[in-house]
Amino acid sequence: MSTSTAEMHNIFEKQSFWRSLSLFDWLWAVAVWLGAGYAWQQYSSHMDTYEAGILFAVAAAIVAWGWLWKPVRAYSIAVALLSLFAILLYANNLALGESNFFLKFLISSQSAIMWMSALYVLATAGYFIGLFSGSQFTNKTASAMTWSATVMGLVGLLVRWRESYLMNVDIGHIPVSNLYEVFILFSIITALLYLYYEAKNKTYNMGGFVLLVISSAVAFLLWYGFGARGGSEIQPLVPALQSYWMKIHVPANFVGYGAFSLAAMLGVAYLIKDSMIKRGFNGPVFRRLPELDILDDVMYKAIALGFAFFTLATILGAMWAAEAWGGYWSWDPKETWALIVWLNYAAWLHLRLTRGWRGRPLAWWAVIGLFVTLFAFIGVNMFLSGLHSYGEL
Repeated sequence: MSTSTAEMHNIFEKQSFWRSLSLFDWLWAVAVWLGAGYAWQQYSSHMDTYEAGILFAVAAAIVAWGWLWKPVRAYSIAVALLSLFAILLYANNLALGESNFFLKFLISSQSAIMWMSALYVLATAGYFIGLFSGSQFTNKTASAMTWSATVMGLVGLLVRWRESYLMNVDIGHIPVSNLYEVFILFSIITALLYLYYEAKNKTYNMGGFVLLVISSAVAFLLWYGFGARGGSEIQPLVPALQSYWMKIHVPANFVGYGAFSLAAMLGVAYLIKDSMIKRGFNGPVFRRLPELDILDDVMYKAIALGFAFFTLATILGAMWAAEAWGGYWSWDPKETWALIVWLNYAAWLHLRLTRGWRGRPLAWWAVIGLFVTLFAFIGVNMFLSGLHSYGEL
């Protein structure tokens, strides 16, 4: 294809995309930008240039997200309505969280997060029951519970953000500052990634495997948040975290973590089905498991997506470090292990794309990679110290 022909082809593709947008697509875009404009009008005096840039970049991303994946519109609207309802019920009085019925039992941050936790665990059981029984009703119920849990999780984070400001303006901050908060974020992101691939591949039978890692995260956050650790309490930010960088570095990191976890759990499903084939199993459960090609493809796409976001997060982290500590890289244990994670998935992608590796070896690698990532995230905090020691268990 000549250069001019290729350019014309790209122009026609772009025109086709814009023509494909419906009235509802444009109404969605208008609603998002009106919301961003309202937030700017109300809070611009408290924002610096970077925070204003983050606000409008997020608005643009949400518009594109809703155009490319239609179900996220209903999800976003549900989250927005419930969060705004909770904020209105608080009426600038945090004490109402203990007396108002809706806040106490449904949409205060801790109530919403408890609903999220219960629904994710029930969804995990539902997906496995659906896998073993073949019941489509059970599978659809599990999927609905996963959507509901993901709504409640994000509502919990957004309301917690508001609660931190109701405690004191100086305490207020985006809720991605401790392990309790980021495990909620991890659960939400991993679930959304899974739900996208569930719809795209028209199969519910990956759900139990992916929801297992989310339920494990739920178990940890319940222990960390409501056990002896007391991580559910809103605390002032340590000085190192008082930066707009946290608003973009941490979420980008957790898109990476969520995608890598999704790939690992699909790697487990791949290995189980591959072992069944080798042993000659051909029962109903075997037939219900997704085809190996589907598992392999989603595993690859998840790692590619995770690698892109993890790379972005690492670059953002280096820029944050330069501002906070005077240097882009210091071989801090957290930084070193982030590099190990990056190299691990870079090698995974290199072998798939250039050497043609597929199937069982890469499935094992994805599973082992999850443990490498887990150590980088949790193990470093437990066993090593450094500039990131504010994230200790």
